[in-house]
Amino acid sequence: MSDAIRKILVTGATGQLGIELARAAWPQGWEAVVIGREALDLADPEAVATAVAGQPWAAVINGAAYTAVDKAESDAVAAWRINALAPAAFGGACAKVDIPLIQVSTDYVFDGSKDGAWEVDDPVAPLGVYGASKLGGELAVRTAGARHAIVRTAWVVSAHGQNFVKTMLRLGAQRDALRVVDDQRGSPTSAVDLACALMTIAVRLAEDTDAPAGTFHFSNAGAVSWAGFAAEIFRQSALRGGPAAEVMPITTAEYPTPARRPANSLLSHDAVRAAYGIEPRPWQLALSDILDELIGATK
Repeated sequence: MSDAIRKILVTGATGQLGIELARAAWPQGWEAVVIGREALDLADPEAVATAVAGQPWAAVINGAAYTAVDKAESDAVAAWRINALAPAAFGGACAKVDIPLIQVSTDYVFDGSKDGAWEVDDPVAPLGVYGASKLGGELAVRTAGARHAIVRTAWVVSAHGQNFVKTMLRLGAQRDALRVVDDQRGSPTSAVDLACALMTIAVRLAEDTDAPAGTFHFSNAGAVSWAGFAAEIFRQSALRGGPAAEVMPITTAEYPTPARRPANSLLSHDAVRAAYGIEPRPWQLALSDILDELIGATK
């Protein structure tokens, strides 16, 4: 490999993942060029093709998505445009210039009915528009001809943007008790850890044409319900002198939303562990780092 900097195009600059990919410590000789909506209209396939062909990228990470799960139920065209047609455009453009594409996907491609962790080859059956549109993006990438890694994740949280950790801290500062759903289980995912995993996969795919391609799962390790997650957030927050509230477990039926959520979002890490040696750390440790950034270290 030459001494020239190898650049990876990353979409989704203002999202949790995009922010962490921009902040990540990339290996020497590598650089992430993270762009947002103002630089590239993902709804314009020609603009996507032009961006990919515009310079000799080593790879593309498409981290941008339409993630308003409930709004998607009444805004299907916009969701499909960003979550399915844009990945299709990236897949075709990457195939033309022979560079790998890393597409970020979601646990919402599953219906949540399985006992135990979802494997990468388990049957998909999305419950709503968001999951269906993300599955459309997966299918588009698989059939576009580019070498690719589709990386499904779940319950992404960080010190940035809007997410469950920040919502709990905000509400916990306002109320003594919070009602939180306890019959949906999954693995929280630190955007920092997800960015690290995607960086590992992208660099390997760019360096080695024989690197493992296909579909992988990444989240932090361990299963918990939303109510259990909230309780741990407040436990760790209190140790730092931050907000704390009592968590009152409720059922999904007691908190109706426009879009149905999978009851089980737990993702198996077997594929990414075998292919890339990536071993996710426990979600509690990842949460601790996020709270260190938001509140400060434990007192």
